[in-house]
Amino acid sequence: MSRTETPFRAGFVSLVGRPNAGKSTLTNALVGQKVAITSSRPQTTRHTIRGIVHRTDGQLILVDTPGLHRPRTLLGQRLNDLVTETLGEVDAIGFCLPADEKIGPGDRFIAEKLAGLRRRPVYALVTKTDRVGREALAAALVAVDGLGREALGGESWAGIVPVSAVDGFQVSTVSDVLIAAMPPSPPLYPDGELTDEPEAVMVAELVREAALEGVRDELPHSLAVVVDEIVPREDRPADRPLLDVRVHLFVERSSQKAIIIGRGGSRLREVGTSARKGIEALLGTPVYLDLHVKIAKDWQRDPKQLARLGF
Repeated sequence: MSRTETPFRAGFVSLVGRPNAGKSTLTNALVGQKVAITSSRPQTTRHTIRGIVHRTDGQLILVDTPGLHRPRTLLGQRLNDLVTETLGEVDAIGFCLPADEKIGPGDRFIAEKLAGLRRRPVYALVTKTDRVGREALAAALVAVDGLGREALGGESWAGIVPVSAVDGFQVSTVSDVLIAAMPPSPPLYPDGELTDEPEAVMVAELVREAALEGVRDELPHSLAVVVDEIVPREDRPADRPLLDVRVHLFVERSSQKAIIIGRGGSRLREVGTSARKGIEALLGTPVYLDLHVKIAKDWQRDPKQLARLGF
């Protein structure tokens, strides 16, 4: 390599922020394909989804975490612990703050947590800029800078980047900034690989996303999805394969079960139709999606049930 040639860089970046700050949408925009579920409902991410950004000059492995929040249940505490563990293993952090919302206690809570990670650069990513005008965006940027100086004792963030994952505004700039913060390294994943999440986890997330679409506030925190099996249909010819995908959706109360199933099973059929499209695109083959809804009473507060459901 010549002295003027820029070294290839690769490393891990964690996107953090309070629930519904735009982390999953930004992950998908950076990767260029859907690898993390998105929803208008907060706290939809339950796993650390790794999305992989491939560039000629580097590679970013994006770790999309559950939203940091003050926990009220055992599940909430475990999700926070997952975020804290993740932050200790990455090369840089992107702190997502939505431009269309004022900075609140949740943002300050996270900023205080990040202040203890002095060895890792933290970039403030002001998301959802498509929802505000120029004056409101300018005010949001000033407020985000002030939050950094307040949390870091007079210093500011390593950088502040306004971005919109919806219309693509400055998505490439975010990628540039994060690549520059990575250490010189050969590629960490093969070219073309977009995520290292197991297929079953991705399938469960797609079903969760479809089930959360358009439902009331009580449901998102109470819904867990477990994939029982993904198996090829044995009686199908090789040129017309079909996968049987069997999935259980767990809720905490009978009223929530009724919401998921809907009148005469209409809602559950809609969930299946919506999720199946994403699952077929993910697996690259037609699927028969078999959904069942069960009640696991107060599972968010029960250590044994949390373990059984993968938390």
